Amino acid sequence: MRTLSRTARAVVTAGAAGALVLGAAPTPAGAVDPGQLSYAGSTGVGVHNAYEKTKYRYFADALDSGAGMLEIDVWTNAFGRSWRVSHSNPLGNDNNCENAAHAGELRTKSRNQDLGGCLADIRAWHDAHPGHRPILLKLELKDGFQANYGRGPAALDALLTARLGDALFRPADLVRGHADLDTAVRTDGWPARSAMAGKFVVQLIPGTLEEDNPADSLWTDREYAIHLRNLASAGRLREAGAFPAVHGAQAGDPRARYTDAGLRPWFVLFDGDASAYTGGSIDTSWYARHNYLVLMTDAHKVAPAIDGTNPTEQQARDRVGLLAGRHASVVSADWYPLPGVLSMVVARGGV
Repeated sequence: MRTLSRTARAVVTAGAAGALVLGAAPTPAGAVDPGQLSYAGSTGVGVHNAYEKTKYRYFADALDSGAGMLEIDVWTNAFGRSWRVSHSNPLGNDNNCENAAHAGELRTKSRNQDLGGCLADIRAWHDAHPGHRPILLKLELKDGFQANYGRGPAALDALLTARLGDALFRPADLVRGHADLDTAVRTDGWPARSAMAGKFVVQLIPGTLEEDNPADSLWTDREYAIHLRNLASAGRLREAGAFPAVHGAQAGDPRARYTDAGLRPWFVLFDGDASAYTGGSIDTSWYARHNYLVLMTDAHKVAPAIDGTNPTEQQARDRVGLLAGRHASVVSADWYPLPGVLSMVVARGGV
């Protein structure tokens, strides 16, 4: 059989792009249409550390997987150049990103690029898939921002804007004239998934090294929330490209940990261990009632535990259903071998 050219493959893929908004399969008769759910009213599935070459040969493959969330680890320290993408190498890049200039270059170039290269791949893929499903890009800043070395919140905004541009769903798109993000989601909620087709939501969490560093008193979440508040005060919120998330599950309103109460309204995303969220001490319906997004990690560890990479498809589907019932917005694990699970979109709350 003759192999399709890159151009022909792009046309075929673009023609199927509408299906990507809702998932890999058509909606069965009588089922909820995921596109009509609000973004906060749905539950999708994410891949932990999707930049790793052991999971996807190229980041374009991760984007093709149907997953609703893809995670990228970023290093910013002074011992290397740029925003480096790697799990455990703080000095350089070790990833499946290529820095593609357009869709025709995807899966053709050298890998191990920096964050700008990953974002370039994302934009090239986006341009070939108009109307794709909304995708959450979770950035873990392993060692936090380093503004003194040109890698602070404003520099990240500039990079996101330069590489993703109108493909970003920005904080300003959610605020829509309200005073802050909290007021906006409590009043108007999030748009429908169909209205967010073709968009990327960038979430920021503090990284493992940052959280373990006793000398670091300004973590990613708080630093970017300060940045958002300052931009809003100056009438420049449109410049912001990302959403900070409260990292770590806890009972009550986790934003109470921020002693500066003025920062709390800039957090409407929450990220933590699925077992903690479902352990019985946390009222997860509180998040759903206020239209907050909740990303539940290590979904496979919730009792009864299942395999973190290769459960049966039914086990993984059942786990997604269980955590959707516990009001997860994203169910995250390493289930990259199961594209049928990754493309799932169900009603949050299990209804």
